[in-house]
Amino acid sequence: MSASAPHAHGRTPVRRRGHQHHPRLRGDRVPAPGASTNTTPSKQVTLDTQIDDVVPCVNSVSESQELTRTNSDDALSNRNTIEDSNIDDEIEFDVRIIGAESNGSSDDEFSFKEERSAGDGAEMTVIASDISDDDPETAELAKLRCTSECTEVLAARENRRRRRCADYPGLAFGSSIFSSDTMMKFSIIKNELQNIKNTALKRAESEVAALNRRIQLLEEDLERSEERLATATAKLAEASQAADESERIRKALENRTNMEDDRVAILEAQLSQAKLIAEESDKKYEEVARKLVLMEQDLERAEERAEQSDCKIVELEEELRVVGNNLKSLEVSEEKATQREETYEGQVKILSAQLKEAEARAEFAERSVQKLQKEVDRLEDELVAEKEKYKDIGDDLDTAFVELILKE
Repeated sequence: MSASAPHAHGRTPVRRRGHQHHPRLRGDRVPAPGASTNTTPSKQVTLDTQIDDVVPCVNSVSESQELTRTNSDDALSNRNTIEDSNIDDEIEFDVRIIGAESNGSSDDEFSFKEERSAGDGAEMTVIASDISDDDPETAELAKLRCTSECTEVLAARENRRRRRCADYPGLAFGSSIFSSDTMMKFSIIKNELQNIKNTALKRAESEVAALNRRIQLLEEDLERSEERLATATAKLAEASQAADESERIRKALENRTNMEDDRVAILEAQLSQAKLIAEESDKKYEEVARKLVLMEQDLERAEERAEQSDCKIVELEEELRVVGNNLKSLEVSEEKATQREETYEGQVKILSAQLKEAEARAEFAERSVQKLQKEVDRLEDELVAEKEKYKDIGDDLDTAFVELILKE
C-alpha cells in the first residue's frame, strides 16, 4: 500500500504526526456517498461514520508499516507484511460482521460491498436495499428489534480486538520493532475504536430505553386489555342472565301458545262463517250498485226535464215583463184618467193580486215540473181571460174617457 495513495473518499492525506493531526480533529471529513440523511437511531444503522474513522486509521497503519518495513531487516519486513495482511483481513471481517449483525437486528436489511484497487487503496461503500416482509407477525416483531449493535456484538468485537492485539509480536512480547509514531497511531486507533464502541453503547442504551418505554406502553395496553376483559366478562355474565330470563320467557310463551291453539281453531271457524257472510254482502252490494245505476239514469232524465222547465220559466218571465210594461202603460193612462181611477182601483188591485199569484205559481213551477206544467196551463187560461177582461176594461175606459170629453 503506497504512502502517497489518495484517501478512499477523495481526500489526499498529509504526512503529519501526532493525534492532534488526526482526520477526526481536522473537521474536513466527507460522509460516505449514498449515506442516508435519516438521524433516527431506532430506524437505521449508520455505519458510514465508523467506516470514515476506520479507513484513515488503516491508511495511517499502512504508512507506519511502510516506514518500519524500510528500516528493518528482511525477516521483520516479511513479518510486517503478514501482519499488514492480517490487519486488513481483520478489519474487513469486522466490517462484514457488523453488516451481518445489523441485518439480523433491524427491519431494513443492508448489503455491504468492499472494493479494493491497487493504486488508490481500500474504499468501503454501503449499499442499502430495503426488503419488505410480507409476514404480519414478522413485521410486528420487527418493531421491537434493536436497530443498532447489540451488547453481545460489542463484547465479541472487544474480544476479537484483544486477541488481535495479543497476536501482534510487538505488543505481545514488548519488542521495539515499531517506532514511537507507530505506537501513537495504534493508540489513536484504539481511541477511535473506543469512541466507536462508546457511541454504539450509547446508541444501544438509547434503544434499550426506547424498548423499555415501549414495554411500559405495552404493559399499559395490557392493563387496559385486562380492564376491557373484566368489562367483557361482566357483560357476558349479564348476557347469560338475560339469556336465562329469555329462556324462561320462551317457555312461558310456549305454554301460552299451546293455550292459544284452541282459540285459534275457534277463530278459524268464525273466519269461515265471516267469509260466507262477506260473500252474501258482496252479492247484495252488486244488486244495490245496479239499482244505483238505474236511479242515476232516472236522475239524468229528471235533470233534462228540469232544464226544459227552466226554459219555459224564462219564457213566462218574458211574458210577465210584457205584462209589467202593459201595467205601466195602464198607469200612464190612469194618470190621464184620474177621475175614473177610483172606480177601477178595485179592479186594478184584483189584477195585481192575480199577477202576484201568477208569480207565486211560477216559483212553484221551478220546484216541481209536473205541477209547473199544470200551473202554466192554468195561468195561460187565466191570462187569456184576463186579457179579455183587460180588453173589456180598456173599452170601458175609452168609452168613459169619450163620455168625459163630451161632457166637458
